[in-house]
Amino acid sequence: MRSFEYGNLLETPISHSLLMSVRALGEFRGRQALYRQQSPEVLETLRRVAMVQSAESSNRIEGITVAPGRVDRLVAKKAKPQDRPEQEVAGYRDILAAIHAKHQNLRFSTGLLLEWHRTLYRYTGERAGQWKRKDNAIWEVRPDGRQVVRFKPVSAVATPEFMERLVDLFGSALAEGTAEPLLLIASFVLDFECIHPFSDGNGRIGRLLTLLLLYQAGYEVGRYISLERIVEESKETYYEALLKSSRGWHDAQHDLRPWWNYFLGMLTAAYKEFEARVGAVGSAQGRKRGIVRGAISLLPVRFNLRDLRQACPGVSRSTLKRALADLSCEGKLRSLGRGPAAEWERVNG
Repeated sequence: MRSFEYGNLLETPISHSLLMSVRALGEFRGRQALYRQQSPEVLETLRRVAMVQSAESSNRIEGITVAPGRVDRLVAKKAKPQDRPEQEVAGYRDILAAIHAKHQNLRFSTGLLLEWHRTLYRYTGERAGQWKRKDNAIWEVRPDGRQVVRFKPVSAVATPEFMERLVDLFGSALAEGTAEPLLLIASFVLDFECIHPFSDGNGRIGRLLTLLLLYQAGYEVGRYISLERIVEESKETYYEALLKSSRGWHDAQHDLRPWWNYFLGMLTAAYKEFEARVGAVGSAQGRKRGIVRGAISLLPVRFNLRDLRQACPGVSRSTLKRALADLSCEGKLRSLGRGPAAEWERVNG
């Protein structure tokens, strides 16, 4: 909550580059509706791919991995979780689906965060949905193997009060309209991570919070492009920005700008990718090939033409075969045989 106290947020100087980022993101947001009207089939494919990538990347950032081909089946609810990593992926999937389906009806509160934490671990049998009961720390492993404390979060005793205060201050700041909503959201996520209110799962809940709050502010790119994947791909920069902006946080002497710059950059990257993907499949033929490519990313690592036809109703056999040939030439697929029953395999999962 320190970002919202003592005038820290409102008094932080803003650079011209940051102002330009905010302006560009507003323009991206304004074009969302146009793309939704243009390419419904492509958007549905992007949505399905983003769901899988989000569930996989957000958990993988925390060292939670599952076997290749299992995440897509878990997200599609075509398989039941078989072990602890799969149970946690399934819990994340449930929260993610709820945000996408009913973000407008979710009342943001500490109760919602506790409910999410309970859902995250619902398949594990672990007791969850409560604030941490012991003090925790954010650790760093040095190259020589030594572990050092990177950041000391709020104590367990103070956590309930800090969380209530943070949610109240954030809500008031949004209602007052005296600051840019994108910067308020970024600051809230930073404060959440600095409080580190749960014994485990803070990073994943923080990324889900990012998605929800952006949705509620009108930035819906997370439906089609996985923000979690972009964070994973820039993981070192992500952690470095959090570290820089958390220094001095307990005394409200921290600098919000490193985290603001990362946050806006991550969101800008998502919008640029979204527009590039939709634009790249603008023609009728291109749309269908885009649908095929998206469907292949959701199929098991090995599949055949029949599997692909079932995943792409309305797409001709010739278009399917051309897409397979293109991906093979690009080195993204390999053929494991010949004829209609031959299997194909995605390269690198």
